[in-house]
Amino acid sequence: MNIKIQLQISFWVILWLLFVLQDVAVGGSPTSQKTVSSVSDANLMFELLLGGVEIDVDGNIVLLDEEMASMRQGRAFLSQINDNFPRSLSSMLHTVTTLEGQRTRRPLTQDQFDNLVLSTVYSAHQAQHQERKEEQTAWSEVLLQLANVTVYELRGSYLFSYA
Repeated sequence: MNIKIQLQISFWVILWLLFVLQDVAVGGSPTSQKTVSSVSDANLMFELLLGGVEIDVDGNIVLLDEEMASMRQGRAFLSQINDNFPRSLSSMLHTVTTLEGQRTRRPLTQDQFDNLVLSTVYSAHQAQHQERKEEQTAWSEVLLQLANVTVYELRGSYLFSYA
């Protein structure tokens, strides 16, 4: 499967998590008033992805449709994807440690939750594309921890304990 298709699949997962699970996280239902805006956002996301995306040599996501990339929504999308979440293994581990250390805190803000989901998808991509087994294992462990934190955000308890 080529990287363009993999990215599109990953972004569809992001859409599902961002626009459906966020209602669950705040106790809403899929028929809430927020869904109208979520559908509009999902339609925009579909248009962005339809034009195609790639990862450039610097590891940034690039929209192939230059017109969409130049629109305000396209620039906001790229900014969210490229600027607001960690990309190195060490910074991803730091993020996980910080999130796990805040068990009794209030729920994440929408931006924090979005970044958590983006980090999870990015970690999945990194785990799949590492050539060395050690790096693949390390990214897989981070992915598992991020998924665990995401479940905690949605239901208030972890899937498993590391202790």
